[in-house]
Amino acid sequence: MRLLHAKNGRVQEKSCFFKYYKWFLWLSLSLYLFSSYFITNNNPPNKPTSLTKTRVSNAKTILASRALFESTNASHLQESTDDQGLLKDLKIFVYELPPNYNTDWLTNERCTKHLFASEVAIHRALLNSDVRTFDPYEAHFFFVPVYVSCNFSTINGFPAIGHARTLISSAIQLISSEYPFWNRTQGFDHVFVASHDYGACFHAMENVAVADGIPGFLKNSIILQTFGVKYKHPCQEVENVLIPPYIPPETVRTTLENFPVTGRRNIFVFFRGKMEVHPKNISGRFYSKRVRTVIWRKFNSDRRFYLRRHRFAGYQSEIVRSVFCLCPLGWAPWSPRLVESVVLGCVPVIIADGIRLPFPSAVNWAEISLTVAERDVGNLGTILEHVAATNLSTIQKNLWDQRNRRALLFNNQVQEGDATWQVLLSLAGKMDRSHESSSRGSRVSS
Repeated sequence: MRLLHAKNGRVQEKSCFFKYYKWFLWLSLSLYLFSSYFITNNNPPNKPTSLTKTRVSNAKTILASRALFESTNASHLQESTDDQGLLKDLKIFVYELPPNYNTDWLTNERCTKHLFASEVAIHRALLNSDVRTFDPYEAHFFFVPVYVSCNFSTINGFPAIGHARTLISSAIQLISSEYPFWNRTQGFDHVFVASHDYGACFHAMENVAVADGIPGFLKNSIILQTFGVKYKHPCQEVENVLIPPYIPPETVRTTLENFPVTGRRNIFVFFRGKMEVHPKNISGRFYSKRVRTVIWRKFNSDRRFYLRRHRFAGYQSEIVRSVFCLCPLGWAPWSPRLVESVVLGCVPVIIADGIRLPFPSAVNWAEISLTVAERDVGNLGTILEHVAATNLSTIQKNLWDQRNRRALLFNNQVQEGDATWQVLLSLAGKMDRSHESSSRGSRVSS
């Protein structure tokens, strides 16, 4: 009897346990659904994030990431559809040149990673692109893959690309002797890359570049170049597409895995690079038109400014922790810092009068960057404090839109919205230059 009583007691205990357990589960589920509804309806997804001058809290980081994702998703689909329509009919023929014009230089690892490496990345992306055609008679454009920046040497501290004109001229002689396409338009529908300081002038020093001008054999062609200004300049007096300098996308991904763009930013103003008057400035002019020298002399001891003159391999970890990143001109107006700042979420402060910026239809530069006149560089502290106290959070929200990052990075295969994609869109807008489009128009009209 004792054993039977114990057994029946355990059954009754189990029954009570399950009864209360089911009640507890029901109550927990009800509270969960109620709290989820309450949170969703009291936290609008597009509410902008409020930031302090130099840091972001963990809670605000979560809200910012969610807001950025949800606010940009709706318009992105329509833009993608429109872009795909523009590229649907574009055809590009890529010349297969002997390796001494391009791939032989890839034995030097620097060629695929330095700031001029867009010439390599664009070539690689086109080889695997849907716009590539193997039938030159249906092509709208002809890409000539000559790596002139990959193999530059250094003379007296300056990059020397004096070989570029001879190399490109030789390539043109080769393709014009083996194919009819250069001669029928005199290169009007042929595309080259000039990814160094003064682009189509093929020289690193402005006075020499201007004196030499654009080689006559390239004046009819389309040049993809990093150099661009809003005023009249001999080195952009050719049909051109302005492209960003090259930053390896894999280094950006690695940095962002360790330091998310919406993470803590404890550096107010950042710059690492050459700051003083260059001792080998043989032209007698100040390097960077003296802008960097003024920055160093005035703000080196200012605790708000984190200025460094020496190279540091992990400097991207400094950019991603900075609120403002200075992008002053160097020898030329453009700088790789412009791209690095955008892709790592640091507000670029552009100090280069008259600079023309790449892909303005894809990157709304006015909403994600600051422009400071060269003459006002001495007032940087006051200017940036004012921005930090007023509309910094709005600028950062715009800047952290991942479409900006995508549009400024080159990949070895074309990705929708990336830098090569933007180049193709620009070329699609110039299809009236192509012999194929002209011939097709003549056939239709007749």
